[in-house]
Amino acid sequence: MTASNMNIDPRKLLYLASIIESGSFKSAAKAMDVSQPALSTSMSRLEAELGMQILFRSPSGVAPTAIGEVLYFHARLIRDAIELAERALLNVQGEHPLSIRIGSLPSLASTVMPMALSRWREAHADRDLQVVEAPQIDLLIGLLRGEFDFVFGFTECYDLEDGLRQRVLFRDKLLVIARAEHPLASAKELNWETLVRYPWVAPTARRAHSILAAALKIAKLPPPERMTVCGSVTLLKSLVIDSDHLAVLPAHAVRQELADGRLCSLAISDAALDRNIAVFFRDGYHLDEQSRDLVKLVESVGQELCRRSDALPREHAGLEDVKVSDRPQTFGMHEALLPAE
Repeated sequence: MTASNMNIDPRKLLYLASIIESGSFKSAAKAMDVSQPALSTSMSRLEAELGMQILFRSPSGVAPTAIGEVLYFHARLIRDAIELAERALLNVQGEHPLSIRIGSLPSLASTVMPMALSRWREAHADRDLQVVEAPQIDLLIGLLRGEFDFVFGFTECYDLEDGLRQRVLFRDKLLVIARAEHPLASAKELNWETLVRYPWVAPTARRAHSILAAALKIAKLPPPERMTVCGSVTLLKSLVIDSDHLAVLPAHAVRQELADGRLCSLAISDAALDRNIAVFFRDGYHLDEQSRDLVKLVESVGQELCRRSDALPREHAGLEDVKVSDRPQTFGMHEALLPAE
């Protein structure tokens, strides 16, 4: 059978997904509220239509063939798309508000998010909220998969811009931090060539530190030879405080440690150390009133903390939505703020 004359019934793919996940026709039939003979007939017809075996059947249950695994992957995508459509309709109707599911960078989760969420809870005590802390790449992938309603990250998309929109909220000032007694603590006008000689720790996973990578690429320098990667900002700060490791973090994330003298900010000036923080959401996603309130609070708290940390002053009150694919993506460091609404 060729692709041109294939006519796959999506309902049968949903049945297939349930059968594979349940491990038997009996369990799947009960879960989907259909009769076991009807389910078995549906799969036999699908195999006949495709001219391929999709399930191994045995007295102990069923398992997918290699072809069945391929179909199962696409069946899950169809099921996820249907669930997203149902969720979007309920969200637009507003009659039965669903739990808000958001993601945040670890560097925002230590300061900006707790303050914003606390203020939001004062006005919306009854709305369920789920918050996940994750690296940027995981946030965007999760958003595209429908795991999040919207996420807060910096304006870097890793070529995942199709189907995403973003709204810039505030300008984040980043610092190269070290322990107060670090050999470079009293040095003036440092450069990246000196800094990469020391061990580094990055607050991310799966991808190189985008900020550091952007700065070193411009300086035409290789990455540090000694790099530790961790997903916890708390662990990162502890490692820097107790060793000669260096790291890059937003000023608001280390404000207390700087004030206490446990950390210091090294004397290096680079445009790559300014980045825009944005909220990302899928094309066509409708933010209800409570979601909009949360985004506004993250924006106002972020601007407030950045002002306290001597970041660039931000005076805009609102920013327009922009398709990510319509924006230049140069490591997310040098983008201009969007015009006010």
